[in-house]
Amino acid sequence: MNKEFKEICLLDQVYVRAEDGKQTVGQYLDQVGKANGTKINIKEFVRFETGEGIEKKQENFAAEVAAQMKG
Repeated sequence: MNKEFKEICLLDQVYVRAEDGKQTVGQYLDQVGKANGTKINIKEFVRFETGEGIEKKQENFAAEVAAQMKG
């Protein structure tokens, strides 16, 4: 159950840019907040799926050959 929460909950996920590869997002926010003398809260975030937004070009090979034959 804890492993699943670490993968799902943003603050429990490993911070991608952590040098040691073990720091969580929550720990990073606490560290930055202390360095700046404030508390940082996440109000909104956007989740991206791997490969999302990459559109594969649709090509019609038969139409391309026909166009070359006419030209």
